[in-house]
Amino acid sequence: MPFDRSVKIAPSILSADFANFGAEIRAVEEQGADWVHVDVMDGHFVPNLTFGPPAVKAFRPHVKTFMDVHLMIAPVDQYIEAYAEAGADMISAHVEAGPHIHRTLQAIRGAGCKAGVCVNPGTPLEAIEYVLDMVDMVVLMTVNPGFGGQKFITSGIEKTRLLRQMIGDREVHIQIDGGVTPETAPLVVEAGADVLVAGSAVFKGGSVDKPEVYGQNMQAIRDAAGS
Repeated sequence: MPFDRSVKIAPSILSADFANFGAEIRAVEEQGADWVHVDVMDGHFVPNLTFGPPAVKAFRPHVKTFMDVHLMIAPVDQYIEAYAEAGADMISAHVEAGPHIHRTLQAIRGAGCKAGVCVNPGTPLEAIEYVLDMVDMVVLMTVNPGFGGQKFITSGIEKTRLLRQMIGDREVHIQIDGGVTPETAPLVVEAGADVLVAGSAVFKGGSVDKPEVYGQNMQAIRDAAGS
């Protein structure tokens, strides 16, 4: 996938109809989603439990764009291969999830996936400064991870701006995860973000029987972001 900084919408299927994942994925892609975001939670690192590798493998045939797998799990290293084999295109791991983020990123690349590093709201950017040359994406959490539908943490705007300066001319995406809406999207895009994860803001009011609502919701985010 060639690198570009155009704004990309990555619906989080955590907000989709759990009984109808295949149809939901196809619906958001047909309505203009750029990526599909899969939130993996372990009930330990974050207070929720979601998708194991078999579920991600089941999603894979339905994803025609780009499957972005966000591992909110600890420990993480021993599960990387399983999620890679399940079909992830990008695997992102939290700098807070273990003592050796450099090794974790090596493992993700070694498994054949693009590598992302995630930073929680209370974690300073200095924690990832020395791995920026190893990553394809930095995920800035703008909520505390674990649940969808939370309110955007506004300190993420300045954090995005600082990260964009740190990245410089590296081909590294900045993804914003948490509280993305038509109101918050323009703030982070102006600061330098180019991948927007949105769950409830995409899926609210729609269904596989009313997929055009997903398209309208995504277009509202794009229009607000000026993309």
